[in-house]
Amino acid sequence: VSAKISNKDTVPPGEQDGQDSSKEEPWKTALKTTVVDMEVGEFRGHKVSVWDLLHSKYIPEENRKELLELYQAGELTLEQVKMVVSTIVTKAEMARAEQSASERGPRSMVVEAEDSHMQDR
Repeated sequence: VSAKISNKDTVPPGEQDGQDSSKEEPWKTALKTTVVDMEVGEFRGHKVSVWDLLHSKYIPEENRKELLELYQAGELTLEQVKMVVSTIVTKAEMARAEQSASERGPRSMVVEAEDSHMQDR
């Protein structure tokens, strides 16, 4: 635990300009307070903040950085970020579901075919 010293020289850069470091950037607050109703994967049936989606396992770090930079620069609106992030999460989860289904698929189809073949006799 460090003690705070009220010496003007020890004030971190940024706070000297009257900025309070405990106050969040408006763009970050917007991402944290804007929610998306997701219907896939671990988020199914939940309202999830755009911020949480951006930092989920579905969004690679490079994509997250790029989206945040474009949003901060004003090149993407909050609505666009929300749409892109929810689309990435949905597509990633659908691809994962398809992959796991195809891994199970052939074996379960063989079993079902054998079952129906046995019933025909």
